[in-house]
Amino acid sequence: MSFLSKMLGRGKVAGEDLGQKAQDAKQRAGEAMQGREDDIHSAVDKVRDLADQATGGKFTSKIDEAADRLKQAADDMSVDDGEGEQKKPGA
Repeated sequence: MSFLSKMLGRGKVAGEDLGQKAQDAKQRAGEAMQGREDDIHSAVDKVRDLADQATGGKFTSKIDEAADRLKQAADDMSVDDGEGEQKKPGA
């Protein structure tokens, strides 16, 4: 059984359900990120600028795309109710 299969909850290691552990970790991360979206976006922007500078602007569009995806993922995690259901911001 592959590692990914185990993480998706299709397998168990030492009697522990890794899928549940992964879901718990995601929930804790989402809770930690709530209310800190501006800080996260600022950090992503700084890393984006550093990566763009390090590559001499050669991959600006790819770096910008990756930064936008990271910001969206952070926003999505911060409004996840922990059960795989997305809450509407402010709900």
